[in-house]
Amino acid sequence: MDPEYADEIAGELTPAQAADLLDALAAGPDRQAFRRLFAHFAPRVKSYLRRLGAEDQLSEELAQEVMLTVWRRAQLYDRHQAGASTWIFTIARNKRIDAIRRDKRPELDPEDPAIVPEAETPADQQVEASQRQALLRSAVQRLPEAQATLLRLSYFEEKSHSAIAEELDLPLGTVKSRLRLALSRLKTLLEDAT
Repeated sequence: MDPEYADEIAGELTPAQAADLLDALAAGPDRQAFRRLFAHFAPRVKSYLRRLGAEDQLSEELAQEVMLTVWRRAQLYDRHQAGASTWIFTIARNKRIDAIRRDKRPELDPEDPAIVPEAETPADQQVEASQRQALLRSAVQRLPEAQATLLRLSYFEEKSHSAIAEELDLPLGTVKSRLRLALSRLKTLLEDAT
């Protein structure tokens, strides 16, 4: 590297120079412009990220990401909208926010029961369950209508005994005793069917 150029890299950039360098970078891949921007802004961005609470290693990584974004997206910079440092430090702030969000989200555990679909029921068990349901429906149809209604309200509609009593305008004790009688009769019908 030319020694004269090395001094230029190490020197401070004025806001106008930084904007000019970004414009040069936007016009095409200008490595010298990027080197000057990197030398000037990378340490400042890293310090800024440290002030935002990033650990040393993370601030180094994020500073690298910020400067890579500057390299890739320089054409998005508009000197009439913001100064070069404002644009670069906004990228840094956004990268820090993204890092915080990533840290707050736990890693996805593929074995988590909440996201693992239930195993499909084997065919023989499905057939068996279907047969049991058909047998139960048949037995319920052979019950007297009043008992079948009580079973439907209690077990299929999952209503409480007091709600059933209110709906059918029956005393609570009557509902309970009729349900016990219906279950007993249903058990007998099912035993006879098997």
